[in-house]
Amino acid sequence: MRIVCLLVLIGLILSSAAFGQSSVLTDDEKTLLTDRPMLRNVLESGRDVWGEAAMKQADGPSYEFFAGLIPPLRYVNAGFRQYPIVLSAPEALIKARIISNGSAVNALGNHGAWKEIGCPVTFKVGSNEVYGSDLRRLDGPHYDRGYLPVVQLAYKSGGAVYSEEAFGSVDKLLAECGTVFVRFALKEGSAGTVAAEVGSGGAVEARNGVLRDSGGNALVSFDKAWKWDEARKALVASLDKSGTAELVIFAKSPAAAGSLAESYDKQRAECARVWNALLGRAMVVETPETVVNNAWRSLIIGTYMLVKDDLMCYSNGNQYEKIYVNEGLDAIHSLLLWGYKDDSRRMILPIMDFKREGLLYHQAGLKLQMLSNYYWLTHDDAFIKEQRERWMVQVNRVIDGREKTSGLFPKEQYCGDIAQPVYSLNSNSNSWRGIRDFGAVLDEIGDKEQAKRCEDTAKEFRPVIIDAVNKSIRTDVKPPFIPMALFGEEKPYEAITATRLGGYYDLMFPLVLGSEVLGVDSELTGDMLDYVQQHGGICMGMVRVHPGGQMYQVKQGVDDLYTLRYVLTLLRRDEADLALVTFYGKLAQGMTRETFIDGESSGLVADDEFGRVMYLPPNSAANGLFLTMLRYLLVQDYDMNDDGKPETLRLFFATPRQWLEDGKTIRIEHAPTAFGEVSVVMRSKLNSGQVIAEVTAPSHAPERMLLRARVPRGWRVVGAKAGGKALSVKSGDVVDISKMTGKFTVSFEVTKQ
Repeated sequence: MRIVCLLVLIGLILSSAAFGQSSVLTDDEKTLLTDRPMLRNVLESGRDVWGEAAMKQADGPSYEFFAGLIPPLRYVNAGFRQYPIVLSAPEALIKARIISNGSAVNALGNHGAWKEIGCPVTFKVGSNEVYGSDLRRLDGPHYDRGYLPVVQLAYKSGGAVYSEEAFGSVDKLLAECGTVFVRFALKEGSAGTVAAEVGSGGAVEARNGVLRDSGGNALVSFDKAWKWDEARKALVASLDKSGTAELVIFAKSPAAAGSLAESYDKQRAECARVWNALLGRAMVVETPETVVNNAWRSLIIGTYMLVKDDLMCYSNGNQYEKIYVNEGLDAIHSLLLWGYKDDSRRMILPIMDFKREGLLYHQAGLKLQMLSNYYWLTHDDAFIKEQRERWMVQVNRVIDGREKTSGLFPKEQYCGDIAQPVYSLNSNSNSWRGIRDFGAVLDEIGDKEQAKRCEDTAKEFRPVIIDAVNKSIRTDVKPPFIPMALFGEEKPYEAITATRLGGYYDLMFPLVLGSEVLGVDSELTGDMLDYVQQHGGICMGMVRVHPGGQMYQVKQGVDDLYTLRYVLTLLRRDEADLALVTFYGKLAQGMTRETFIDGESSGLVADDEFGRVMYLPPNSAANGLFLTMLRYLLVQDYDMNDDGKPETLRLFFATPRQWLEDGKTIRIEHAPTAFGEVSVVMRSKLNSGQVIAEVTAPSHAPERMLLRARVPRGWRVVGAKAGGKALSVKSGDVVDISKMTGKFTVSFEVTKQ
């Protein structure tokens, strides 16, 4: 009862903080949000207390349940403190940032982890108040239409409400300069003043609508509403209800800067067109939840904003503006799953060429897995053949790299941040998976000689790994502990995230699960899942991290992007509700509200009533986690017989039960799979006793194709038919549609329990 009351109170507090409503908290309410006993109990418990509570809700986990638990993500370890929003054209080399409270464009980070971008421009309104400085009077940030990267805010200062809107130009020449268009207007009030203070650090000159530094470089272009105030080093505009004031801010000086502010509306329309066109290349996904639909669109856009030409960067504007193998390939794979075949193909190549000493075996396995994933989703024989020189390096590394005595690879770094050399379960497991899967690809494209080399190695390798695990597992603790560092070099953790090494164990175990070397439904896999689920490894379905050290301000947090293979394992094992804990935990508390921005790490303890800290946002792999999860809730193409070749297609196997409430529709169209594109439109007519699915089967028939109708609790599927023939219902809500081709309709008969 105490937990229920606390949850209700938290929800009331957070809902009252909306713009235009009273949001002054009592001291007791502030204490509740920042240091309440419930949160301490959650952090100290070995189990995922909130996740387990979510599964006990009427229809299982939901966004609403998690969103009310703790304040949202908001802060970063930078001089500007409020999280930044990257603005650019797709794949642009130069990008800008607007601070999420609307206070500045290209604000200084003033921290070694952050890069400085262009010339900072700070916005002040009314009587010299920094825009957005009092979060109680701020509405936003929001995106246009809920997902387009046109940032919209409103801020109350004095007797006026000032609206602010900003977007990155997609015009080729302007995009090359990291150009941001900004518009101010009065939303409420009769008159107001806005100032744009330019922190060039030197002399500036305003002439012909352009502000230039002493070297003649254009910093800002402005319209006639602005006047230069030399004393303040600021552009100042007086606003009334009918007027607007536009600025154009450059991260790099363009060849021509004059009169650009007057093209605001044209540039805005083009920005929307370009990003919508990019989204139009993805598979179509429509769910009954607006927040989910906005999230996937926004995350695809956000990922393309982090790409620089062909480089899938981990982040932007900070020390993570570079490529990493594991994280980069996960982000690329998410785009591939959503239909971006051509872009994924070219983004793979820089990562194939990247290498990091001390992690070569780890990287080899992941690279071969990515090539295999690419092949099965595209059947692009030509690409695999063209890249022979690249993949032969990785194939030979795996085949020739094992020790004669142990049968394993030589000792390799525990992980990127832990240099300690160990016999790595991760490196061996993922290289086994890589060589097994890629051997199947080579067999498919007719390279029988190299296929046999890979297949023979995989057959020899797996028993060696399993034997090493059996020699290393600690059965004297319950559940048994399977270490990442084999042969006694890693001891069990009573609380996994109590130590730095334990925190990294929590980031690495999903990689082993994802390799499936232990067997998806095996006792060993069950042991590993039980151990992390009972020793503090999971919160809201996301893997946790050690609370300190190089995580800077992020204490007691989650590193949700590394949850990917954990949740994919749950989905593969058909543990849908557990997977939905991760899905909704990530959506509600692993990214910012309404702007869907995430970092590498997210704090769980709030800084104040307005928010929590995250580490170096945005993050392409964290984007990829949600995109990949959503795809696998809807479409699962699996190798169930463990030969490296997918043969099973499961449709709508893990959709939230509330998505099939009466009158709701779930839609996917042109979803890429290992068997070709698939489309399904499922409509709920519970009150009429039906759920109807219109299916367009893929062009290549899988051996098994299954369709599920996860109806709300309190309802059950009692029959199904297609083409006038009855279908057998298995597992309570699944029908086998393997023999069906082309377009067909499946009608589920449902009744109340």
